[in-house]
Amino acid sequence: MQHIDECFIFLNEYGILYPSFRCGVYIMNRKVTLTELQNRMNALKGKMLDMDPDWKLVVIISKINQYYFTGTMQDGMLLIPRDDQAEYWVRRSFERAADESLFPVIHPMESYRDVAWAYGRFPSDVYLETEFVPLAMLQRIQKYFPFENVKPVDPVLASVRAVKSAFELDLMREAGRIHQRVLEQRVPEILREGMSEAELATQLYSILIQEGHQGVTRFGMFDTEMVIGNICFGKSSIYPTYFNGPGGNYGLGASVPTFGSRENRLKAGDLVFIDIGCGVDGYHTDKTMTYVFGGDLPEEVIQAHQRCIEIQNRMAALLQPGSIPETIYKSIMNSLDQDFLQNFMGFGSRRVKFLGHGIGLLIDEAPVIAEGFREPMQEGMVFALEPKKGFDNIGMVGIENTFIVTAEGAECITGHHPGLLRI
Repeated sequence: MQHIDECFIFLNEYGILYPSFRCGVYIMNRKVTLTELQNRMNALKGKMLDMDPDWKLVVIISKINQYYFTGTMQDGMLLIPRDDQAEYWVRRSFERAADESLFPVIHPMESYRDVAWAYGRFPSDVYLETEFVPLAMLQRIQKYFPFENVKPVDPVLASVRAVKSAFELDLMREAGRIHQRVLEQRVPEILREGMSEAELATQLYSILIQEGHQGVTRFGMFDTEMVIGNICFGKSSIYPTYFNGPGGNYGLGASVPTFGSRENRLKAGDLVFIDIGCGVDGYHTDKTMTYVFGGDLPEEVIQAHQRCIEIQNRMAALLQPGSIPETIYKSIMNSLDQDFLQNFMGFGSRRVKFLGHGIGLLIDEAPVIAEGFREPMQEGMVFALEPKKGFDNIGMVGIENTFIVTAEGAECITGHHPGLLRI
């Protein structure tokens, strides 16, 4: 940050970089354009009408969806009526919301009482983020707005957010470039014998920030904490974890089973497994790289890794508008023999039931390359594909990259390195 005496405005392809003054300090804020916000709102209302022509009101509470529809995330609530203009009510910070957002209608509030007084009575049926709003919050809302029925808006929100605009895709491409540069070029420079997983994770986090990473990695899975991802040496990558992914992690301990262990140190012959997210202005990519440090791996492990790369490439070739995620999943899984399926997509009994997942404002978005996802893919959807296989006393091999669905085929935005990079 720097002090300035003048105000400058810089225009780019999608929006404006607006200088702001706060106590004499210059802050640069890239705003989500009004056109972008309007398109998102129109898409939501259109899908709501398709699902329920009689819907009356959607209430948005989560900060991620606030950001998607307003361009800022605050302690507030967004009211989206079917037949009127949406209104954004903010408790803290109204000033920041007004500074960051181009959303047309933003009001300050002290409590839900202010909204009730100004907005009036809610309809009897209200659509809420039922995957997010806890019971206590629902009860507080209903204290001031005594509506009768709660209906889930989550599937509609997921469907709208699944198709990215050119604005969103450009941010994800930038995240992908950072991701590729850090994992393929910077990590080999800092691996050294005797360092702990936690040391590597700390250095890696610092490098990511220097390169432009937003500093947080967000997940939709309930009550999930993650700094950047899994940083693992050897058997750490197949250690049991609550996280719903094929890899494991010793973590910092029972209270923080993530990031990386202080005790597990890198030694010659170790397989290094790094599965991390990277984000720019809210939008993520997901990538996994593996490294062989100062030794060799058994031939069967190398062959399994190469087969995972082939599986990723086969899936990528099927990422086309009109493709069905469930069909891709079944096609790949049915083509694999029983020997390979052992410890594929997890280790032991901890196998996950997907091969890839949507990604955007969250690492884990819909749709998923798994059974039950039968809606056709659309151009602009983005998927992280991650075929992986575990080996006892060695760790997890495999790969993960992020792909955009285009009319010309899948566009990989996180690089093409096959992994098992020898250090």
